[in-house]
Amino acid sequence: MLRSITGKPGPSGFGSASTAEQVTHGIDGSNLTAIVTGGASGIGLETARVLAMRNVHVIIAARNMEAANEAKQRILKDNKAARVDVEKLDLSSIRSVKAFADNFKALNIPLNILINNAGIMFCPFQLSEDGIELQFATNHLGHFYLTNLLLDNMKETAKSSGIEGRIVNLSSVAHICPYKGGIRFHKINHKSSYQNKLAYGQSKLANILHANELSRHLQEEGANITVNSVHPGLIMTSLMRHSALLMRIFKAFTCFLWKNVPQGAATTSYVALHPSLKGVTGKYYFDCNEHKPTKQARDKALAKNLWDFSNNLVNASLKT
Repeated sequence: MLRSITGKPGPSGFGSASTAEQVTHGIDGSNLTAIVTGGASGIGLETARVLAMRNVHVIIAARNMEAANEAKQRILKDNKAARVDVEKLDLSSIRSVKAFADNFKALNIPLNILINNAGIMFCPFQLSEDGIELQFATNHLGHFYLTNLLLDNMKETAKSSGIEGRIVNLSSVAHICPYKGGIRFHKINHKSSYQNKLAYGQSKLANILHANELSRHLQEEGANITVNSVHPGLIMTSLMRHSALLMRIFKAFTCFLWKNVPQGAATTSYVALHPSLKGVTGKYYFDCNEHKPTKQARDKALAKNLWDFSNNLVNASLKT
């Protein structure tokens, strides 16, 4: 906590005050391709911008194509040599996720880095078009399915290039406050007991559990791909539109803990690109340093149950 307040660097040499540009300084990603979900705004846009600055070919995956194209033009305005493309992706829709993956595969290009950044927060109870509670569907299930669809491409890229693939799941410190038991497997769509903040915490816990279980699978296969999760920090972005007043009041009393957008994108960019993390997998990062998440987030049985539950939800959605 003290390091977060003071900005003092941790063992990595970076800390809460570090920016995405600073943590990627001197890194050349000209031989890399990355997908950034939710890359049209907020820390997703800053992540896409900095990766493009480091010569990475960036694909911005976003629901709002107008915003995505505006983001692309903003990046190109400052960096005319940037390699940036945009593709439509609505993570709350299984059909949209599959269409995005099919379109990406049709491009016949490598994939080195997948940054599962997009998300929604504290929204009123809603069901996705597949009939799944919206925060869980968008923040976890869409990314779970997207990652599964792109894994073969990432494995082939890593094998043919010899370059380690990296998957980064954006979680949150909110993973410490899910529903009782962590994941409500039997009440995932229960409207009367829905609490928007606990539902958000559940989805962020799911992001860590997913990263850990996928990391275990890939290690067993011997795949040259790492999977880690990150907490970007407290940043006032459009993600907080459903609780803007509450967040402003909260920020007034905790201003020393908040980051700006360049700082908010730092941990994601560090875990995605920094050479010091070669071979590091199944870890959780905050302020560009490894931290231990909650006991629930490290529960291997819970992670396995979530993996099976998520596969069943996806399969059921594909049949409808």
